[in-house]
Amino acid sequence: MRKIDPYASLRIKEFNIFLLVRFALVFGWSMQFIIIEWQVYSITKNPLSLGIIGLMEVVPAVSMALFAGHIVDQKEKRNLLAICTAAFSLISLGLFFITWPAATEGWSTNSILYSIYALVFVGGFLRSFFGPTIFSLIALIVPKKLYPNAATWSSSTWQLASVLGPAFAGFSIHWMGVHWSLCVVFMLVLFSLSLVFFIKRKPILNPKIGEPVMQSLKEGITFVYKTKAIFGAITLDMVSVLFGGAVALLPIYAQDILKVGPEGFGALRAAPAIGAFLTMLITAYIPISKNAGKKLLLAIFGFGICIIVFGLSSIFWISIVALFFSGVTDGISMVIRQTIFQLKTPDHMRGRVASVNSMFTGSSNELGAFESGVTAKLMGTVTAVVFGGTMTLITVVATGIVSPSFRALDLTKDLEAHENSEE
Repeated sequence: MRKIDPYASLRIKEFNIFLLVRFALVFGWSMQFIIIEWQVYSITKNPLSLGIIGLMEVVPAVSMALFAGHIVDQKEKRNLLAICTAAFSLISLGLFFITWPAATEGWSTNSILYSIYALVFVGGFLRSFFGPTIFSLIALIVPKKLYPNAATWSSSTWQLASVLGPAFAGFSIHWMGVHWSLCVVFMLVLFSLSLVFFIKRKPILNPKIGEPVMQSLKEGITFVYKTKAIFGAITLDMVSVLFGGAVALLPIYAQDILKVGPEGFGALRAAPAIGAFLTMLITAYIPISKNAGKKLLLAIFGFGICIIVFGLSSIFWISIVALFFSGVTDGISMVIRQTIFQLKTPDHMRGRVASVNSMFTGSSNELGAFESGVTAKLMGTVTAVVFGGTMTLITVVATGIVSPSFRALDLTKDLEAHENSEE
């Protein structure tokens, strides 16, 4: 058996630059989302307003996802990432302006609120391009035999930024207020934009340049549906995030249930990402491709249990622990899913497969926020979180029963095939 090098992909200079770009973007994006949540709930004191934030992003993200995947497969990926990042900087600048009292003097509360929603809506269109572009670019930077290792480090970078971004957002709201916190976000995005150009332009591997849009989209959807490993992973992640989206209600827990203020809010928001990050660092040393199907089912089942415990808790440290272990289980799930996508997707279809994934799983984060906001309004916050965790458990059990082929999924042979193809 070949010795595992946990740092193999990190020995590639461009991949390190890519990770730094991704870190800055995710740090800024997650910071921005937390600040927006805090500001909107502070203005409205209505749980439904948190759900509307998710809805404003999910509608354009879903409507544009498939078309975005087609564009990504047709275009050069480095420049596309630069365009997306530049557009993100304009959104951040807009939010900075809207939260500046001197600039919005005379504006009504509703005008400020609707302006925030409008920028979030535009960001939803942008999100539909980010996911497929990043997914496709990884495969052009590292060789195929390093896909699982690169997926682990890329996901770990995402989680690290997700740890530090929300935590810093909570503290920065306390230290410098919402407005100047959004200025930090804007500077981070400009920094990431400057780094993108240190990555070389990449070849376009799609042999069907100029293919009709509808034919291209049909091919992508058909591939995902027929590839049961990808379809099963997407379905599981979509349902668990949709019903287990307790993080959307964290402002309510921080302000009204646990009463821990913005610092505690940052800690609550960071706890799951810390758990996921530590877990993914471990998986760089201990690959989890063997019996991947069973491990994915068990990880999501554990995630559901953690969400239920968090929902029922009224003690801060128990809530932190529950969220931490929800991150541990989610980290395992994320690495397995990313490895499935990288190993099972041909190069010329990466944009479309990633777009289908983002359409259902990426958008389910925002749709989950809307679902959580609505159920919290109808059932109460605690009941809504417990309900979501319970639905996650039911989905995992049902998937394990009706799909024995997914339960038996093992990625070891796929990984060996990629290694042999490059020798």
